[in-house]
Amino acid sequence: RKNTKRVPSFRKLLRTSKIKLDNKLKNKQYKQQSAAKKYRKEQKKLREAVRDAISRKPFPLEECKKKQVVGKREEDEEEDALPLDMMDEDDLKLMEDLAQKASFLTRDLSSNEPVHVKKQKRESVIDKYEKVPRHMQTEPEKELIHLLPIKDKGGIIPQTMEKPVLNVAQDEEEDTEEMEEDEDFNEEPLPVLTPEEMAAQRRRKLQERKVHIAALASAILSEPDNNIKKLKELRAMLMEQDPNVAVIVRKLVMVSLMEVFKDIVPSYKIRPLTEAEKATKVKKETQKLREFEEGLVSQYKFYLENLEQTIKDWKQRKLKKSDVISLKAYKGLAEIAVKCLCELLVALPHFNFHNNIIVLIVPLMNDASKMISELCFEAVKKLFKQDKLGYASLGVVKVISGLVRGRNYDVRPEVLKVFLHLRIKEVELQKDSEDIAPKKKFMTYKEKRKNLSRMQRKWKKAEEKLERELLEAEASESKEKKLKLHTETLNIVFVTYFRILKKAQKSPLLPAVLEGLAKFAHLINVEFFDDLLIVLHSLIASGGLSYRESLHCILSAFHILSGQGDVLNIDPMKFYTHLYKTLFSLHAGGTNGDTEIVLQCLDVMFAKRRKQVSQQRALAFLKRLSTLALHVLPNSSVGILATNRVLMQMFPKMDLLLDNESQGSGVYLPELDEPEHCNAQNTALWELHLLQRHYHPTVQKFAAHLIVGAPTEGSGALSLDLSQRPATELFEAYSMRGMTFNPPVASVTPRRKDTFSQMDSFIDEELNKQLQQHISETVVHKPLDFAKHLKESSLS
Repeated sequence: RKNTKRVPSFRKLLRTSKIKLDNKLKNKQYKQQSAAKKYRKEQKKLREAVRDAISRKPFPLEECKKKQVVGKREEDEEEDALPLDMMDEDDLKLMEDLAQKASFLTRDLSSNEPVHVKKQKRESVIDKYEKVPRHMQTEPEKELIHLLPIKDKGGIIPQTMEKPVLNVAQDEEEDTEEMEEDEDFNEEPLPVLTPEEMAAQRRRKLQERKVHIAALASAILSEPDNNIKKLKELRAMLMEQDPNVAVIVRKLVMVSLMEVFKDIVPSYKIRPLTEAEKATKVKKETQKLREFEEGLVSQYKFYLENLEQTIKDWKQRKLKKSDVISLKAYKGLAEIAVKCLCELLVALPHFNFHNNIIVLIVPLMNDASKMISELCFEAVKKLFKQDKLGYASLGVVKVISGLVRGRNYDVRPEVLKVFLHLRIKEVELQKDSEDIAPKKKFMTYKEKRKNLSRMQRKWKKAEEKLERELLEAEASESKEKKLKLHTETLNIVFVTYFRILKKAQKSPLLPAVLEGLAKFAHLINVEFFDDLLIVLHSLIASGGLSYRESLHCILSAFHILSGQGDVLNIDPMKFYTHLYKTLFSLHAGGTNGDTEIVLQCLDVMFAKRRKQVSQQRALAFLKRLSTLALHVLPNSSVGILATNRVLMQMFPKMDLLLDNESQGSGVYLPELDEPEHCNAQNTALWELHLLQRHYHPTVQKFAAHLIVGAPTEGSGALSLDLSQRPATELFEAYSMRGMTFNPPVASVTPRRKDTFSQMDSFIDEELNKQLQQHISETVVHKPLDFAKHLKESSLS
């Protein structure tokens, strides 16, 4: 049959795609491989058939090779001479005849079977093994050395000799002794240097290392892509072995590497390449970038491991055998390592291994060394303040929560106070309110076609495209993602707080917990409000809290009630009563700093809940706060008077206290701790007249302003600098923490005079004459004789 398949022309081959040609070539190769495989299988089967046929064929008796038998007999005679004289002639002849037959040598004498019986093909393996003769090896086989043979009348006699076994350990000892002797012989005595020469040598070495470090760092910074291998060379200097300069060089290399990484690290996270990406061919520039990123990540990882190992060695007081640094110097190295880690934690929150740095830094916040713990605190605070999205904050909060729980709440309070610096102002609300809120609707294509003209649709499409490009350029994260991260972070914070409130109420962490609840209470879920208020009131009623802790409890309770707690029907009268009762705990001493928390409580209790506050309660607090302003420091007085101004402007009938006439029945009871029943309307603010004579000018201004009724306009109004600032801000502005007076006191320099003419008017006339006479007399200096009284006593 004629083959009708035509060979494709060259033009047709050009039109054929490359993929199709590749597939054809692969199919052809596959067919060839399968044919070869099939041929190999057939050959294998043929060989197996031939082997089976041979195995089934009966074997003939083996013919004895006379030469080999004769040779064996001669060797046996030479090695073991048989005692032939003890054997009969008939026996000897029988043995010689049997020796000529092969069956005598090959047959198993213990069997009763005839000689020419065919052996079974599949003999048992165990039987074969049992037939093998045993050899007892009592001594190790000795290796023989063949020497030149000797020829005599009988023939050639081979000569052998045992190879002597050398003692390896003894030889090694001899070798080491010889080497030591050679070294001792070669070593020359080192010249003894004076202290000045040693210091000069150390300075020279240190200068060389500094120049080398600077050269490597500048080369890396100038061309990071080409000089990424120099990072390894610079990192190798962390293992400096010269004991004279090892500590300083390692510190310099740590700081230099930290600055280099801060400069050359890209603004994105580098992920490892997949196998498919590694297999694909890419451009030279892309391949170069991949090599740079891979080298950068590996060197950064090794650098962090070196820092971690330095800190571990210091914590474990571990000194390596090959190390040249003392244990005392390890503390300085560990401090530099912690500083570098803190810098990288703040500077590179987006890069690889950031979570590993967090795991290293957070436990060091609870370290016994004050310097290291403060470094870690400041680093975490900076990270919280600059973290806009919340990824890094979430990682730190998770590690802190695990640390507090793992140490069984035995950590320093500052570890929890770090939570106060979180940038969380809003979180996701409940799903019910999200479902109720109207959702934004987008127009479908049909609605656009129906409601918009052709030109409007064109403009709408261009606007949407422009918005997408702007979002990509800004790389801005969506608000929903940010809220989700903040919600998760705050949930972990509240879980930590609630665990401490439940299990460790007498822990020193309680003040930090209450302070944190006071800050984030408005973000707590409504479901926890009732239980949390009960816990806070029980803590206050127990009496085991300090004054500052009780203030934090009150502030937390009112933050809860002023936020989502407005919908709850809860009367916080017991918290008002407790604050009113403990106001006089403030004074000009150690509790003056607590005034800021009191001002925050008053702002939440009255300004944000003015509709729920009665007039009697407001009058009682106004009177007691005016009394309190008399015996605190000036900054506290300014803050309290600013709060009184807010109360007088917010509640219109507060001017009752500016009149001498009493309103209603009863007498004011200042010692009563119930603000509703102390009859504050029957008293007057006489404290303002005393405060008008205060030594601080700002306190005088506020007192004069309140006496005239706290007007917003007119001659009695305050300046904008004082009226528009809140009470807490005024408290900080006029603080005397830095031993400075605000406003500054004008310095008065007294006039100095050379003469004391005015002094004469204060001296009596007779005393003045004696002074003048004494001044006019000429003074004669006589030699001092200290042994005069001794001479007089000896003469007498």
